[in-house]
Amino acid sequence: MTSRPEHLPERLALISDVQAAEYISAGLLEGREDVPSIALNKVAETLPGDEARLRLHRIRDLIDDTMTRFRDERATAADAWLAPRLHETLRLTRREAAEKRLWTYMALGVAPDYVVWRHLPEPKADGSHGRVARDRFVGPHHKQTFARLWWAAELFRDGPDYQPVVVACGNQDMLNSALRLDVVDHRPTALALVRLMERGIVRTGREVNALTPAVNAAAATLMYDVIAPDVERDREPLREWVAEAESALPSPRNNLPEGPNEERAPEEAVQRLVAHFEELFAEAPVRGRVSDGSE
Repeated sequence: MTSRPEHLPERLALISDVQAAEYISAGLLEGREDVPSIALNKVAETLPGDEARLRLHRIRDLIDDTMTRFRDERATAADAWLAPRLHETLRLTRREAAEKRLWTYMALGVAPDYVVWRHLPEPKADGSHGRVARDRFVGPHHKQTFARLWWAAELFRDGPDYQPVVVACGNQDMLNSALRLDVVDHRPTALALVRLMERGIVRTGREVNALTPAVNAAAATLMYDVIAPDVERDREPLREWVAEAESALPSPRNNLPEGPNEERAPEEAVQRLVAHFEELFAEAPVRGRVSDGSE
């Protein structure tokens, strides 16, 4: 199995997809080879400065704890635990998180062993190796191993509260489908989707996969930010939270961390969309569901 990099510098870095291509071998994707970390770091662009949030070992320690904690469970269970802690540890702005080269470096230079552990399929029936999808290393934000978790935490958190993130990331279909939708950038929409899961209205992968396209399609004619407006977000709490990383302790392992102390989404707006989405779901085609709602 792919091992922890033998060389870990002090700082996080950036690496482009073109540079990364040299190190994404068939052996790596099958979990049989390691990334040549010394060679990779020679071409990577180290991030400047000495901000605590960008120190590599803070992230690596979190990854090690994740793999230890979930070593006897299905690897998918790690997503809901890691997402809020990765977000709280890195403390990025959205502009910084849009830098694709950072996530590529995270996957290859910091934790290729985690990418393989999390995404390598079971061996096939004929004994041949499964392969990690290449986009788990260099893919878009809704596919790449670490970008998808950070963005899930950013889009589903309610101000400082990461509990909605845990719910969303606890369902792989929600995590995989919702991150593709522009509408989840609207906080009441994202939180309303979570509420339907918390209330047991939407439970299975089939149901999630019926709900999310219905919500997205309805957004083409019904502007959610008009019928359920969010508060205007003050950027100062985020700036303060980023600055506090210099003195912050490691992200708590047994309790949820706290995000930036931003104002929460208006409850009335969330409830309005919960009611609307429940109506959409009642009419959505769910594979295996008959007209009386049973399966």
